[in-house]
Amino acid sequence: MQKIALFGLLSLGLTAFLLAFTTPETPTPPTPPPAIVWHTWDEAVALNKTAPRKIMIDVFTEWCGWCKRMDKSTFTDSATVAYVNANFYAVKLDAEQKGDLNFGGNTFKYIAHEGGRGVHELAVSLLEGNMGYPSLVYLDDKFSRIMISPGYKEPADLMKELTFTAGGFYATTTWEDYQKAH
Repeated sequence: MQKIALFGLLSLGLTAFLLAFTTPETPTPPTPPPAIVWHTWDEAVALNKTAPRKIMIDVFTEWCGWCKRMDKSTFTDSATVAYVNANFYAVKLDAEQKGDLNFGGNTFKYIAHEGGRGVHELAVSLLEGNMGYPSLVYLDDKFSRIMISPGYKEPADLMKELTFTAGGFYATTTWEDYQKAH
């Protein structure tokens, strides 16, 4: 009986000794959700000079609820994030931003409206005056407009637009025909 008790004490002591030299497991910090690499207009223009790519511009406003929803859902979808980051320079353009933007020898400015919200000239130009938010504008690597796409998009719907533009399908078919086929 004494041998069993002694063996038990030794086992307990050895276990305590070994536990004293182990480090507690630290929890792994959560992995941040995937994110689109958003650029300013000027950054995208500069990047395009050295490594040409198509450009996707999210024209939004701070007060737009659908814009915020698209930021939280569609623009965080992992497949969407990966595809945008691999194929486009993504630009966030606040349609009501106040700072000047220079491009193509022109200076685009904020236009104040009496008694209401103003608008930025670059947003007006990109959207051809159809100021609805959110709107996506796709440009080729020479800054020619491929397509304007107004309204909120679910990830699957956005992915169709992304593949249409990144794949160059716009050069041989209309958006409407592409949608029917895909």
